Amino acid sequence: MNTRMQTDTWIYSIVVALIVIIVASVVGTVIMTIIGQPIPEPLIALGLVAAGGLSRLLIPSPLNIRLFE
Repeated sequence: MNTRMQTDTWIYSIVVALIVIIVASVVGTVIMTIIGQPIPEPLIALGLVAAGGLSRLLIPSPLNIRLFE
């Protein structure tokens, strides 16, 4: 297995993990709102950090442009 395949596998795994975190955060926020409980700040922060990481990973920049070659 070459290095590119190994890198792609890691990127796919990270993207899936970040998407799962974002979905869990949104679902948790909706459930907390429905049952009338206050939304914990760490739940919101976790979703925002995961969204920021996902956007940083998927939007090409000079720092990660080698991954898209």
